[in-house]
Amino acid sequence: MEPQPPTFEDVVAARKFISPYLPKTPLIRVPKISEALDCDYYAKLESLQPTGAFKVRGGVNLVGAIKTDVTFVAASTGNHGQSIAYAGRLFNKRVVIYSPAENVNEMKMQAMRELGAEVRLYGRDFDEARLETERVAREQGLRYVHSANEPDLIAGVGTIGLEIFEDLPHVDVIIAPAGGGSCAAGNCIVAKHLNPNARVIAVQSNAAPAMWHAWRNRNLDPYPTMKTEHEGLATRIPFELTNKILWPLLDDFILASDEEINEGVRLLARHGKQVVEGSGAASLAAALKLHDKLRGKTVVGIVSGGNIPLERFAKLLDGTRGG
Repeated sequence: MEPQPPTFEDVVAARKFISPYLPKTPLIRVPKISEALDCDYYAKLESLQPTGAFKVRGGVNLVGAIKTDVTFVAASTGNHGQSIAYAGRLFNKRVVIYSPAENVNEMKMQAMRELGAEVRLYGRDFDEARLETERVAREQGLRYVHSANEPDLIAGVGTIGLEIFEDLPHVDVIIAPAGGGSCAAGNCIVAKHLNPNARVIAVQSNAAPAMWHAWRNRNLDPYPTMKTEHEGLATRIPFELTNKILWPLLDDFILASDEEINEGVRLLARHGKQVVEGSGAASLAAALKLHDKLRGKTVVGIVSGGNIPLERFAKLLDGTRGG
């Protein structure tokens, strides 16, 4: 049986469940960026979650709901894996994470290990690691946690939207990064329930545009290339459940270049005093491209994560290429 999209009521229930474990994250207005865009621009700082990324909301909601003694296994370039590892430690569950053996974010790998997960490196990229994870889960009877096709994950992530509307009821536009699409999907569910006029916009790297193509063409065909340096946005395969939500609910989908995303990292450091990874800066990159359409509006850019290696961050602040 195919998983069904979560409802708004599922998101409300998720917030009640996860709130004892996870803090509400800050929503800050960034004056310099607001001035540059001629709008009221706010950053939703999921980078300040205990794992440094938004996905922990979904991990806690999913793992905490399973009371049986199971081993969880997932494929991740880092943030999804950290979310399951964090929840595994919280609820005393064994967790195994498969990550690509090439071009990994070592900071994220170490963070997963420190949270108690067993990290196994396999394949050239996320999708090769994912296929191996699925094979092992089938053969060994482990509880596979897909990075997007999980209703409880999406419901947990949707709690971001509840917090945004609680703090900023008049929000006009929410911009969410899209790798697998759970962030955009969860926020669509909430926004369209609380204010159908609020627009939700997704953004992805043009060097890994699988989700963008899926949304535009209404199909789930793999995209042949995936070359982005921002691992939080790196997938070649669009996922069914998130697209089932995004196709009818998402208002727009923007592509940004890796360099435009890098500029977003620099601007959030300079004007927002925040350390963010590429996927966390993608929302600002999209806002800069949409400048004229955002004028006079109240806009929230979701800063999905802050797990950027310090040497990469330092290179970006110097203005040199380095991710």
